[in-house]
Amino acid sequence: MSDSAFIERSRYYLATEYPAKIRLAVSELPHDVLWWRPNEESNSVGNLLVHLSGNIRQWVVGGIGGIEGKRDRASEFAMRDGPDASELLALLEATVKDADAVLASLNESEIDREVTIQGRATTIFAALYHVVEHFSMHTGQVLMIVKMRSPGTVRFYDDADGVAVPLWGGNERLRR
Repeated sequence: MSDSAFIERSRYYLATEYPAKIRLAVSELPHDVLWWRPNEESNSVGNLLVHLSGNIRQWVVGGIGGIEGKRDRASEFAMRDGPDASELLALLEATVKDADAVLASLNESEIDREVTIQGRATTIFAALYHVVEHFSMHTGQVLMIVKMRSPGTVRFYDDADGVAVPLWGGNERLRR
C-alpha cells in the first residue's frame, strides 16, 4: 500500500465509517443509557465519545497538524453525566472534520516526519495508525454497550444473498 493510499484509507475510517456507525447507534439513546457504565472500571458511551474527541484532537489536529490545544484526558473518564447524545455527536463530528482537514493537507512525503505527542516521539505514520486503531476499538465498545442496553437497535449490514451490504451509507468499496 502506498503512503497516499494509507492516508486516504485512514481518512475514510476516521471521517466516514466509524462516525456513521457511532451516529446510528447513539443518536436515539436515552440519556441514562448514554451515561451508564457496565461497572466502575468501564466507561459509558458518553465518556467514550468525549475521549475519542480528545484523542483525535490531540493526536491529529495538534500532533500532526501542529494546531495548539489543551486536553484534560483524566476528565474525559471522570465524567458521570454530561451532554446529551446530539451534543456529543456534534462534538465528535466537529473534531473529525478538523482532523480530516489536517489529513487532507498531508502529502505522502510527510508520512515519516517525526512529531511529539503526549511527550513521546513518533512519526505521522505511527500516530495515524494509532488513531485509527484507537477509534476502531472504542467504536466497538460503544456498539457493545448499545447492544447490551438497547437490543435490536444496531444493524449495519443486510446479508441478502450471502453478501454483507452496508445499511449505514458505507457503500464505498475498500481499494486493495
